[in-house]
Amino acid sequence: MSDPTRRTRGEELLLARISAAAGREGLGRRRATYAAAAHTARTAHAGIRGLLALVRHGAAAGPASGRDAARLDLYENGMTVAVKGRIHIVRYDTTSVFTASVLRTDVLRTDAARPGDAGRAGAARALTDVDGERVVLRPCGGPGPGGAPEWWSEVERGVVRAQLPRALAALAGGERLAFGAVWLTGTEIGWGEVRTRWSRIRRLRTEPGPGPGVFALDIDGTWHEPDIAESGIPNVSVLRALVERLGPGGGAR
Repeated sequence: MSDPTRRTRGEELLLARISAAAGREGLGRRRATYAAAAHTARTAHAGIRGLLALVRHGAAAGPASGRDAARLDLYENGMTVAVKGRIHIVRYDTTSVFTASVLRTDVLRTDAARPGDAGRAGAARALTDVDGERVVLRPCGGPGPGGAPEWWSEVERGVVRAQLPRALAALAGGERLAFGAVWLTGTEIGWGEVRTRWSRIRRLRTEPGPGPGVFALDIDGTWHEPDIAESGIPNVSVLRALVERLGPGGGAR
């Protein structure tokens, strides 16, 4: 009887390729390995419409099939995505992350949808790799009750940990940062017709709620929220962290 924990020759070769690719990019120590489903987009600037198109036509609702099954290896400084014989390398300090929050009964509708799935919220995540190619990731079994798979929390923390210090340094140096339609400096934040100094903000909410908003600001007693879905903003987790630092009580001004 064969040992079920023993790797096949193909698995050994794949692991060797992944380790070599991670080593070349200096991703550091491997932390965890997960299974997921993945598709790729040739154009890194395809925008959210391209992301949603990939979700629509990617058998997103069911378990990962042979053609979209992917292996995710998470490291200290980034991750690798092995799919369709290719290994994509994502660095936390340079990647752009997009989230497409969708409903199974809308964007993710397929013949494989199971009874009771109607209205269950889920999300596809897209990250740019070191070559500028966009990799769209989904849980193997489709969206779960919590929306986000286990591996996503670690990826999100890694991106914030890598990009937040550099963003704070840029703001301290007088630069203006843009996250899609939302922009901010060390003294102001704005989007559309909204523009305010951080000192006028009384309270802030940065936790994502049931609606499409990214965060909400209480400016002189009136709540303002960008009418922008998370899917239209790159690195929304970094943006939220900056708002928390620069907003009331943040002490970063």
